[in-house]
Amino acid sequence: MADYIGAIDQGTTSTRFMVFDRKGRVAATAQKEHQQIYPQPGWVEHDAEEIWLRTREVVRDAMAQARLRPADLAAIGITNQRETSVVWDRATGRPAWNALVWQDTRVGDRVSEMSRTGGAGRFREATGLPLSTYFSSLKIGWLLDHVPGLRGRAEAGEVLFGNIDSFLVWRLTGGLHVTDPTNASRTQLMNLRTLDWDPVLLEAFAVPRAILPAIRPSSQVYGEATLEGIEGVPVAGILGDQQAALVGQTCFAPGEAKNTYGTGCFLLMNTGTAPVASQFGLLTTVAFRFGAEPARYALEGSVAITGALVQWVRDNFGLIAASPEIEALARTVEDNGGVYFVPAFSGLYAPYWKHNARGVIAGLTRYSNKGHMARAVLEATAFQTREVVEAMEKDAGIPVNVLRTDGGMVENELLMQFQADLLDRPVVRPAVKETTALGAAYAAGLAVGFYKDIEELKSYWSVDRTWRPAMDAAPRERMYGFWKKAVERSFDWLEG
Repeated sequence: MADYIGAIDQGTTSTRFMVFDRKGRVAATAQKEHQQIYPQPGWVEHDAEEIWLRTREVVRDAMAQARLRPADLAAIGITNQRETSVVWDRATGRPAWNALVWQDTRVGDRVSEMSRTGGAGRFREATGLPLSTYFSSLKIGWLLDHVPGLRGRAEAGEVLFGNIDSFLVWRLTGGLHVTDPTNASRTQLMNLRTLDWDPVLLEAFAVPRAILPAIRPSSQVYGEATLEGIEGVPVAGILGDQQAALVGQTCFAPGEAKNTYGTGCFLLMNTGTAPVASQFGLLTTVAFRFGAEPARYALEGSVAITGALVQWVRDNFGLIAASPEIEALARTVEDNGGVYFVPAFSGLYAPYWKHNARGVIAGLTRYSNKGHMARAVLEATAFQTREVVEAMEKDAGIPVNVLRTDGGMVENELLMQFQADLLDRPVVRPAVKETTALGAAYAAGLAVGFYKDIEELKSYWSVDRTWRPAMDAAPRERMYGFWKKAVERSFDWLEG
């Protein structure tokens, strides 16, 4: 009997293949970055063919590292950057254009145009999402209208669309075209209640249904891998990356929440079997659907730029040579020196949804130095998280008493302590930090009986570190007030 479960974790900056034992401990891992392509200001693309190449490489490397055979894996799950949109040739699998990444803002004019004619919330009831450059719907339209001949080929059934999950499953299995409700809910084309493509939405965004994948449960055997090294292994789980982290954190009960600190920041709260409409700037999304069970829903607060801001000051400013150095630089000063950094590089996501906002550094004086800048960079993540937590508590009517965290930035202890201080509640880091890949592995394992049920999964979750608040109310609220003032300065920087 197989002793391990595998997961492909395809993220914004890199692709990993991880192998876990039954208790969620890492047995092998391999990771490779892919190129970030910026053809114009606001445009962000990935070469989907390069992503497939990296996927093959990391699968090969991780299996070799642990000396595993295909028979050692019970199943494989896939988790992926959501919203990032790919159109590929049905016959060859070759992408018709670079993938348009979730951060890409090239459809901003269309967002403004559609908002003027019908309001930014015109599709919220059906999809849980506002009009935004973030989601797949308008990205698909851009590809179909700007790549020569592509719309005609789409209407003829010669090309297919998918977020990265669908593209990888298609390549892994030799042509299976599927997705799951967590990814489909991020296209702005799926109805949250029917869990199917909505004809009204398809017409509004001019997307031919023929190019869309079949929507299957997040935990189900879809087919078998044909890739050398894992051939014959069931591909049995699909979850968008943030929902995968929710599953990996075993947030299976309504009110349980996690925050992933990665390229962006994504806070999700399980709200149970009914979607909760947001009145405070959050997204309503599918949390997961396991087999024949009803779908579970979540409220989500999406922040576009958090870890990416650290990379930006590294690459564009040369403030640090490597991302982990940001913490040591920030510790050279006692506080932020009055400096606040609003990283609205792609506009502002939750809870504002202002696509025409742009980044602002506020409060600079002759006293300001690079240590203050480093602090402001880290604190921006915590401030944005507090805004989302406040909105979530208002929408759900449930307090977030403890915040479960994961993602690369949770290794930054200065940030985690400031987060606890700013929220005035404990912040917890789990023992297994790779919760995104783990969630995909859990979904696949449930589908093939590797795991008995979610109670077994919950028994494996444990705490590595807890940060408790240690800041008085007066300085906390004073800093938060300055943050709010800086955010307002970023509004409406661009016209329209």
